[in-house]
Amino acid sequence: MSVFRKLLGVFLAALLLGGALKVGGDLKAGPEIQGALKPEAVHREAAEEIVDRLDLHYRRLKFDDDLSARVLKQYLKDLDPNRLYFTRQDIDDFQVYRDQLDDQFDDGELEAGYTIFNRFQTRLEARLTEILADIEAGFDDWSFDGEEEVLVDRGEADWAADESALDTIWRRQLKNAVLSMRLNGTEDEAIQERLTNRYESQLNRVRQNTAEDVFQTYMNALAQSFDPHTNYFTPHNSENFDISMSRSLEGIGAVLQYEDGYTKVVRLVPGGPAAKHGQLKPADRIVAVAQDDDDMINVIGMRLDEVVDMIRGPKGSEVRLEVIPAGSASEHDTRTIAITRNKVVLEEQAAKKEVIEFQHAGDTVKLGVIEIPAFYMDFNAFHRGDPDYTSTTRDVAELLVELRKENVDGLVIDLRNNGGGSLLEVNKLVSLFINRGPTVQVREAGGRVSVENDQYPGMLYAGPMAVLVNRYSASASEIFAGAMQDYGRALIVGDQTYGKGTVQTLLDLNHGKLKMTNAKFYRVSGSSNQNLGIVPDVNMPSLIDKEEVGESSLPNAMPWDEIKPADYQRYQDLVPLLPTLRERHDDRIQGDPEFVYVEKLRGLLQRANERHELSLNAERRQAWQSDFDDRRLAIENALRKHRGEEPIDKMEDLRKLEEQRALDPEANEEPMDEDPYLRETGHILADMVGLLREQRVADKGASD
Repeated sequence: MSVFRKLLGVFLAALLLGGALKVGGDLKAGPEIQGALKPEAVHREAAEEIVDRLDLHYRRLKFDDDLSARVLKQYLKDLDPNRLYFTRQDIDDFQVYRDQLDDQFDDGELEAGYTIFNRFQTRLEARLTEILADIEAGFDDWSFDGEEEVLVDRGEADWAADESALDTIWRRQLKNAVLSMRLNGTEDEAIQERLTNRYESQLNRVRQNTAEDVFQTYMNALAQSFDPHTNYFTPHNSENFDISMSRSLEGIGAVLQYEDGYTKVVRLVPGGPAAKHGQLKPADRIVAVAQDDDDMINVIGMRLDEVVDMIRGPKGSEVRLEVIPAGSASEHDTRTIAITRNKVVLEEQAAKKEVIEFQHAGDTVKLGVIEIPAFYMDFNAFHRGDPDYTSTTRDVAELLVELRKENVDGLVIDLRNNGGGSLLEVNKLVSLFINRGPTVQVREAGGRVSVENDQYPGMLYAGPMAVLVNRYSASASEIFAGAMQDYGRALIVGDQTYGKGTVQTLLDLNHGKLKMTNAKFYRVSGSSNQNLGIVPDVNMPSLIDKEEVGESSLPNAMPWDEIKPADYQRYQDLVPLLPTLRERHDDRIQGDPEFVYVEKLRGLLQRANERHELSLNAERRQAWQSDFDDRRLAIENALRKHRGEEPIDKMEDLRKLEEQRALDPEANEEPMDEDPYLRETGHILADMVGLLREQRVADKGASD
């Protein structure tokens, strides 16, 4: 960029945003920030340090006009994700920064970030004040019998032309909120109170924004323009991060992130209270939090660290969460979940085994199942030299010895919901099933590739096996599943995995910390796990929406790619067997009520989630909801009939039943031998064994 263009851009910024250039003196001072919130010297110094560190990011993005445009887009999305506060004129004004942010970052200049935020603050305060006045006036004169509709998702909608257009959008947003709650049986007085509390709390939080809040938001827009796992932590947030990494946190055992104004559940920690409870799911959005019997506090728009502080608490205490379920068409269709806080202890994540028996083609099959909730290791005990330190591999090895004594016909490694953990442990676990060889490749930002190897001769288990995965299987789980697939040691069964194939390092800054992606995992075949995840050999029906959950659903996710394969030898080629295995699997599940239930429910939920607009006509909205509820109950009752259970007459009864189950999650845990996914995996594995036997006989006959 020429000096002339750079100076012209700064001058235009000053004109369009009402700023004034300082003439003479310190030229690095730059244009004057418009608005009350301004950065401190420590923020400018930290910004320069962050820029220096990001130069070493795996992606190696240049600080140029393209990055500047990307950061601006991300920042505006972070501030106004549903396009409810800025007008088209605001956005046009900000475009002067489109090719200027890179130059400002290089100079430690934060004018753009603070000027834009201050205008957002002004727009937000004014809008919230108007909304509260509208709510106070009541809903008696509101009509719900017309042709109006409201967009379900405004993330890609056009920016409103002016304030009048925003007024129309907001009137429809509020009408949708009122109608949704009326249809849920809420009286107008309660609706009024609930909406007032929501927007008053949001307004109070907005007025408490500090220069530190602006800096955090702006720096994260920069960081997450590189990839979704690169984040800036303020000093306070870095303390929270340290606590969560040490696993000393007492809370609910959930990994959370801030997205589009909401606190979103990323994953649940295996063995934690939320995972055991079973009602909170990844991609759920938390809109309010309450302690024990206290009133709910709205957390929409609240900083992530504040929400974390509210959810965290002493062991044995209760926290109530109001959440928007994943995929819900309306943000007002919420449910409340009560979870008793506890520590996530290592023992709760320990691998466990079971032997299940089932009939297959007239034979009784004994199937060994090892469930691994996480890849864990007691690092403190390991570094102390304790020979009895706890680890995934040591536990699984003991379980394998026990299963061999029980003469199982096959083995299933269950990695469903396993979000990863220790890289050292997953490499050692692979070594139990192969006889030396590479386990995973790691490519650093500079291009150097290192290969992790199994140094131990022999296999602890050499028999037939399958690995069961789902969309929540991530990181270390994907490394293990990928290695087993590449070596031909196991069939991969289930759902396409998460796709987390990157490595992060935590860098100390003078002000806070930067978590930055610095490497990428690759399979021994050379294929990346990133974005794509592990594609199963045989797919299972799933209720998990890949558009909502998974690396591919995250903005600026790094792409899939591949490198040169490592030097390894497959044990057997299972690929020729896959068409027959898939055909037999499809034939079985078509008539299995458990899988029919999943397929039909998935179709129903998908139909609901595909709605782009919601009618604000009460009669039509009620008709649609009644039809949905009837279909939902029909699907549920078909499964209940199969299980010998009494039918459910009303959706209210179904919701009450789900709440009762949540109160005592352990009492409702499904035994392994009743798990349809494990049972079907066993059938697939038995089919594989039979086909391999036929293949060996055919090969022997051909050689004779």
